[in-house]
Amino acid sequence: MRICLFFLAAGALLAQHSYTPSDVQDGGKLFRSNCVECHGVDGNLVSGIDLAHGKFRRASTDEELISVIRNGIPGTPMPPGNFTEFQAGTIVAYLRSLASVGSGSGIAGDPAQGKVLFEGTGKCLTCHRVGSTGSRLGPDLTAIGSQRRPAMLEKSILDPNAEILPQNRFYRVVTSDGKTVTGRLLNRDTFSVQLLDSNERIRSFMIANLREHGFVDKSPMPSYANKLTPQQVADVVAYLETLKGIAAQ
Repeated sequence: MRICLFFLAAGALLAQHSYTPSDVQDGGKLFRSNCVECHGVDGNLVSGIDLAHGKFRRASTDEELISVIRNGIPGTPMPPGNFTEFQAGTIVAYLRSLASVGSGSGIAGDPAQGKVLFEGTGKCLTCHRVGSTGSRLGPDLTAIGSQRRPAMLEKSILDPNAEILPQNRFYRVVTSDGKTVTGRLLNRDTFSVQLLDSNERIRSFMIANLREHGFVDKSPMPSYANKLTPQQVADVVAYLETLKGIAAQ
């Protein structure tokens, strides 16, 4: 497996650890779950700080940055984080990766046209929800603009299988009489499985009565690589960037 290393010239810690692409993705999940509210998806929301390009106030090496992530900065809004040293290291590795990811195709998108495509040709509301409109089958996109970078949004549209977050994987069951039901996993325990099926119905199955069950490897979302032009993709991405939770009001 190819090893990804992202480090500052002055930092020794990341050079000592080999972070796999999966580790970097995990660091991204931790960053999006714990840090974007203050720092933004690009890590540059706080004045004078650009996490993706090594611009910090209290750290000059990766070791110092990991310490800040774990211990916080007393007397400032930066709280301590409940992370192991390795987890903090994956966050730093993810931040290093942001500079190389870029911001997407570089084509200027039209949010208004993107919304028309999203709600019309793309049929995105068939699976996704924005505010009070759409389906609960797929991920809620109401605040996606504050959670995902443009390049990541673009990649999800063109290659949905490239990164499937655990909470977004579909689950498949085959009943004893051979019927297959696939949907979003709501709950699974030792004895039963509950799904939200494609008709948004809650379905419950006893595991003892199933021939097989398990997560689906591929994303249920289709690729739009051959369905939308590069300009249309840029328009949809521009619209998604505007979704920062306001539509939920």
